[in-house]
Amino acid sequence: MSFNQYPIVFEPIFKERIWGGVKLNTVLGKEIHSDKVGESWEASGVTDNVSIVANGVYKGVNLEELIDQYPNEILGAYIFNRFGKQFPLLFKFLDAKEDLSIQLHPDDALAKRRHNSLGKTEMWYVMQADPGARVVVDFKKGVQQEDYMKHLEEKTLPSILNEIPVKKGDVFFIETGTIHAIGGGILLVEIQQTSDITYRVYDWDRLDDQGNSRELHVDLAKDAINYGPKQVELTYEQSLNKANAIVDCPFFSVNYVPLESEYHKQKVTDRFFFYVCTEGSCVFEIADKQYSFAQGDSILIPAAISDFVITGKATLLEIFVS
Repeated sequence: MSFNQYPIVFEPIFKERIWGGVKLNTVLGKEIHSDKVGESWEASGVTDNVSIVANGVYKGVNLEELIDQYPNEILGAYIFNRFGKQFPLLFKFLDAKEDLSIQLHPDDALAKRRHNSLGKTEMWYVMQADPGARVVVDFKKGVQQEDYMKHLEEKTLPSILNEIPVKKGDVFFIETGTIHAIGGGILLVEIQQTSDITYRVYDWDRLDDQGNSRELHVDLAKDAINYGPKQVELTYEQSLNKANAIVDCPFFSVNYVPLESEYHKQKVTDRFFFYVCTEGSCVFEIADKQYSFAQGDSILIPAAISDFVITGKATLLEIFVS
């Protein structure tokens, strides 16, 4: 059966979190039914959280089934040869009404050995930030394992971590092993490897609705922490109607596309592309058909599609595996 070529969107998978809020509804217009929704998984191949197509002829089919039937058409030969039928990336919107836990993620080797999973390198793009909002990323200069263990035991860990004030458009690249936390008052896009492995090391001594503290993973985290210097805050060009490179790492590449009129894309057909609309609205024209999208939409362009035009006034993130 031939593959129907069109931009695919998925049903969001909402996750309630102790730190979640309502901005997924008030800012992005998503239909949430709780005031504690922290995450909207926009495209996921994570086991037990596989996305379901929301539009077109494949509506109701999950991503796993779609890839199983059309691996080259969806993923592309390059991605299929590298990852098999696993969708290699996970895309989320996160609404942090309160601080997330201080945490980190293992690299591929450690995650494979311990969890039979990929590691979790990730990137954040800040869509909105309340006054005074900040992220916690990496240690202050000179901190070593003995300092970390001492402050962890004394519950003073935040005192040796970098706090960085944030605003709309800021980008942070979080390598595996980097200690981090998204602060309260931030709505962002998270782009990451397909993994749900997180090691929490400190949770601000808070309790859930039942009066319980959340599980920590201090022992697992010991061997996963990277104390070396890192480039975490990224800058990028913002030329109109062009793809401006933000990140190019072994796991994903991300471009910033500020659209004021028209962006013509000709891509190779050996890999998929993914777009997140962070602001405004736009139209994708593919094979003489038009598809409208707006802020909060996430769009999978299957590998089989090689040529399309995006028009409108919008801000897009363009993601692919290089």
